Amino acid sequence: MNAVMFSSASDEWPTPQSFFDELNREFNFTLDPCATHENAKCPEYFTKENDGLAQDWSGHVVFMNPPYGREIGQWVRKAYEESVKGATVVCLLPARVDTRWFHDYIYHRAEIRFIKGRLKFGDSKNSAPFPSMVVIFNRSGVKIN
Repeated sequence: MNAVMFSSASDEWPTPQSFFDELNREFNFTLDPCATHENAKCPEYFTKENDGLAQDWSGHVVFMNPPYGREIGQWVRKAYEESVKGATVVCLLPARVDTRWFHDYIYHRAEIRFIKGRLKFGDSKNSAPFPSMVVIFNRSGVKIN
């Protein structure tokens, strides 16, 4: 991985395989809506070309590691909306608890698992410059205290 992965030049942070494997043992994912052909984590996946935001995720157990740029709020909203329709959506996200998308769609609406330390994305030898969290939208879409 090159230095561009740790700058604003890229908003894609490849999921560490061992981290995904641990979550997959718990959830048995069936869909990756934010993939490329090279990094897809699930048997079914969407790329930029077929736009995961425009697709139906119903009936799936979804693993979502979206681009971390300005559009992240759209992805978080989509994850919440799909969970209300019946999908289970597990998201790997930057722990940006000061954002509108966190307060509108995650806080009191999802299970939040803050990750101790900082992840090493892709094949990088360096940790990310930000903390991460796993957000789990359950099938009921109900508020959580």
